[in-house]
This record gives sequence, C-alpha cells and structure tokens, in this order.
Amino acid sequence: MKKLLTIFIALFFSASSSLFAEVNIPTPPIQFGSITVHITGLKNVTGMLGVSLFNSKNGFPGKHEKAYATELKKVTATTDRVFFEHLPYGTYAVSIMHDENSNGKLDTNFIGIPKEGVGVSNNPKVGMGGPKFKDSVFTLNTKEIELTIPMRYL
Repeated sequence: MKKLLTIFIALFFSASSSLFAEVNIPTPPIQFGSITVHITGLKNVTGMLGVSLFNSKNGFPGKHEKAYATELKKVTATTDRVFFEHLPYGTYAVSIMHDENSNGKLDTNFIGIPKEGVGVSNNPKVGMGGPKFKDSVFTLNTKEIELTIPMRYL
C-alpha cells in the first residue's frame, strides 16, 4: 500500500508540473511614431537651437544630456521645426533653448532667470523653479503628432 501511495504521489507531481508550467502569453509588438516640433517666435536669427525630448522628469527641462533625444541646429529663421522619428509610444515632454551667443548653455541672470529664449511643450504657466514635467507631458500614441511651441524671452 505504501509503495502504491508513493507511485501515485510521484505520478501526481510529474503530471501537475505540466499544469503549472510557464504560460507564454504573446506580448503585443512595440509601436513607434514620430513627433514634429514646430518652433515659433524666435526673436532673431543668431546662435543655435537646442531641442530635447524627455521621456521622464529626470533632468527636465534643462539637463539636455539626460534627455531621451536631442537635436542641435543653427538658427536660420524665426520659425523652425525638428523631427524625432522612430519613437516608442509613451509619454514625453519637449524643452527648447535658443542659445543666442552659441556658448553651449542657457545664460541666466544672478537669480537663475533665463536671458535667452526658452520653450516647453504645452506652454504651461511657469512659476519659481521653472516648468514641471507633469505640466509639459504629452502622449505619443499614434504614428505621428505635431506640436507647436512658442519661444519665451523673459
């Protein structure tokens, strides 16, 4: 009887292990889209334009080295546009800097207010400490979206 019980238990566990085997649930393929950023209101045609795309609040808005993607280009008109392509669907925010003197940074006064042009997605009201990611975020969930961001000169 003991031997029969041992055989039964062994058969039960070998059969039940297949019941608890890992189930492979197919994951949907990652979808990609593009973002076109239209920049308006550049006050002059000098310097460089830095446009950064952030996918988290880490570094937003001014630490461009922490951005998901960055585009740097020479200013050639008072309006411009930048394309970010092959981006996974998700949430993003855009930060723009008009580096008028081409020194590679945003110049500020002694209390940190920008002396050069800035802009962010959604054009939120900005208080002390600059714009917040949560106020500037948008969702890429279609093949292409277009944003228009006006520059601000404080």
